Order: sequence, then C-alpha cells, then structure tokens
Amino acid sequence: MIKVGDKLPNATFTVMAADGPKPMNTDEIFAGRRIVLFAVPGPFTPTCDRNHLPSFRDKTAEIKAKGVDAIACTAINNVFVLSAWAKASEAADKIEFLADGNGDFAEAAGLSVTVGRIPRSKRYSMLVDNGVVKSINIEENPGIEKSGADNILTQL
Repeated sequence: MIKVGDKLPNATFTVMAADGPKPMNTDEIFAGRRIVLFAVPGPFTPTCDRNHLPSFRDKTAEIKAKGVDAIACTAINNVFVLSAWAKASEAADKIEFLADGNGDFAEAAGLSVTVGRIPRSKRYSMLVDNGVVKSINIEENPGIEKSGADNILTQL
C-alpha cells in the first residue's frame, strides 16, 4: 500500500476535456503541482454524494488558500459517470475528476477493494506534492472522518 514519501504509481486516468475523453498519465497530472486527491468508492452513492464530495467542493477556497494548486477526485468508474457527477454536484469548476476506469491506479497504489465482485477504490484523501505523497488518510470505517476536507485542512 502506498505511504507517505512514496511517488504515485504510473497509471493512466481519463479526464473529460472540451473535445471529449482524454487520457492523462500520473506525471501529466501531478508533476510540478501540489494536489489534494480524494477517492470515492462510488459516485452518486449516499456518503460520496452527500458528504465526501461536498466537503471538498465547499472548502475549495480554504484548501487552495493553503497553497494547493488543485483538488482532484478519482473513482473506479468511466469518465462519463464522473463527468455527469461533476455537473450534478456543481463541482465541475472546482474539482478535477480523474476516471480510473479499470482500477489500474487504485490497484497499483494498493488502494482497491472488491465489493461483491465489483472493484472499487477505498475511500481516502492524500496530499500529493510533485507526484510524492505527503499525507494520506484512509477510511477504515464508514464516513469521512479521516478522508474529508476538514481533516486534510489540518495537514496543509
């Protein structure tokens, strides 16, 4: 499992660009940037939709005021689901959505979990500086006590 001091694993995400889906690798997204990355097990699911994403959407200004370049959300879903969630949650202009469609990033980082037979990401947040993990908060229990925006703000 990835830990503080580790470089993010090389993986390819899909992002929704103005002209449609675009692949971007870890280095393209994280190099030279200080990013708060959080992951959800499932967009549109109750805890993710009502608590986790809104905690970051609503604290964007506070987080960026602490020297963070961007906030990004990832999930093991396709880019169309994440794009629809970004719009529905009114977070498209505040958070970058990184589709980990096959779960390659979550698996390489040791942050994947199987729910039934469906691969999902564990719920977590991390501060990443130039591709290196500076802090990581993995939820072991339901809720967003460790992985929510309030906790990451204490680490900035």
